[in-house]
Order: sequence, then structure tokens, then C-alpha cells
Amino acid sequence: MNESWFLASIASDLAKSAQETGQQFGWHLPMFLAQCFSFAIVAFLLHRFAYQPILRALEERRQRIAESVANAEKIKRELATTESARQEVLAKAGQQASQLIEEARAAAARVQEQETQRAIAAAEQIIAKAREAAAADHARMLTELRREVGRLVVQTTAKVAGKVLTADDQRRLVEEANKELAA
Repeated sequence: MNESWFLASIASDLAKSAQETGQQFGWHLPMFLAQCFSFAIVAFLLHRFAYQPILRALEERRQRIAESVANAEKIKRELATTESARQEVLAKAGQQASQLIEEARAAAARVQEQETQRAIAAAEQIIAKAREAAAADHARMLTELRREVGRLVVQTTAKVAGKVLTADDQRRLVEEANKELAA
């Protein structure tokens, strides 16, 4: 109940205040209508030429911001896609590089093995040629030795015998010396 009395008191105070203000400044209906009409014209003009352009500019800005956010999201997705593609390319490149290195190592091992086989074959050929040359030199030296021994035998026999040997005697002595050397 106190509350209703308090609200009634405030309402009567406001009405009294409005009545005093109206009496002090005066209230004339034609003047009030003219002011309302003037306010309506000013409100219409402000709405038409000030608020609407501002609201349009704000709407355009909101749309640009929304487009920018959408573009930023699109760019983020594209960047993520590009990053994953880059990672895949790097992984593939790493695998290919490893594969190429392994192939190069295998090729190098094959080449090394081939070169080793060639070197061994060349060394064996050189050894075989050296053996053939040594055998040929040995045979040649033996032949020369036999001749020399035969000559020395003929010469020694001629000096010991004190006679000159015929060609048949010399040949026979050389053959006998060669037979003894061969045995």
C-alpha cells in the first residue's frame, strides 16, 4: 500500500511539474503543431539524406568485412592444402633422392666390381704374357746354352784330341752334349 501511495505521489508531482512548465512557457496548439510538422520534416530529411547513406555505407562495409573474412578462410584452406601438397612433394623428393642415391651406390658397386674383374683379367693376361715371355726367353737361353756348350765341347775336344774335327764329328759331339744336357 505504501508503494501505490508513493507512485501516486510521483505521478502527481510530474503532472504538476508539466503544468507549471506549460504555464511558464505557454502552450499554444498551432505553435505545437507547427513544431511537430517542422520536426517531422527535419526527421524525414535527416533520415533520407543522412541516416540512409550512413546505413548504406555501414552495410557495404559489413559486406566487405564478411567477404574479407570469407576470403581469409578460403585463403587459409588453400594455404593448408598447399602446405600439405608441399609436404607431399618434399616427401616424394626425399624418397626419390634416397632411391637415386641407392641406385648410384649400386651402380658404383657394379662398376667397381666390373673394373676389379677387368683389372684381374688384365693382371692375369700380363702374368700369362710374362710367363710366355719367360718361357720363350728360357727356351731361347737353353738353345743358346746348348749351342755354346756344343761349341765349347767341340773346342775342348779338339784341343784335348789335338786334331781338327770334321763337320760330321762336330755335329755328332754337339748332339751328344745336347742329349746329356736334356737328361
